[in-house]
Amino acid sequence: MKEREEMADNNALDIYEKEAEEMTAMHKITDKDRFERTGGGFVNLFFKGNLYERVKVVRLFPFTDADKYISIRENDEKAKEIGIIEDLNDLSEETKEMLKEQLRLNYFTPVIQKIYSIKDEYGYAYFHVLTNKGECKFAINMASNAVTKLSDSRLIIMDLDENRFEIRDVNALTQKERRKLDLFL
Repeated sequence: MKEREEMADNNALDIYEKEAEEMTAMHKITDKDRFERTGGGFVNLFFKGNLYERVKVVRLFPFTDADKYISIRENDEKAKEIGIIEDLNDLSEETKEMLKEQLRLNYFTPVIQKIYSIKDEYGYAYFHVLTNKGECKFAINMASNAVTKLSDSRLIIMDLDENRFEIRDVNALTQKERRKLDLFL
């Protein structure tokens, strides 16, 4: 009886080790693998004999190395990683453009050029700004990490709907605009 329990424990341990190994394994996606556009503007991947439909394309280093280390993930709530592209420039022009299009959609980030107002009410900050894409109003939760400093002068702001906005150079703003940002700096 004890032997059977030990065998069951060892089998369970083997299963967990295999799962952990698979979860931490890095699979490299190269130009030998095939991406294709779908009719709806999504991208499918044929990788190691499997078809992955509507894959997610995610930058691992979005601000420092935008075209390197691109994670390709399954399109479900777990977003399990299928593999990594080490460098987009190693792919064919057609594939590179297809994936860059997906990245542009995923990382749409208007640049804030002018701050009209920032109002702080009940734990939320309400922004009214001018971006390179037009005038915009959005809100952030003051208790969250909605404002990320990328450098001494560069900020990324994520609103309640997880839209990203960038301030490329805080010092380029007027003194009045910078004072409105003091809460976040």
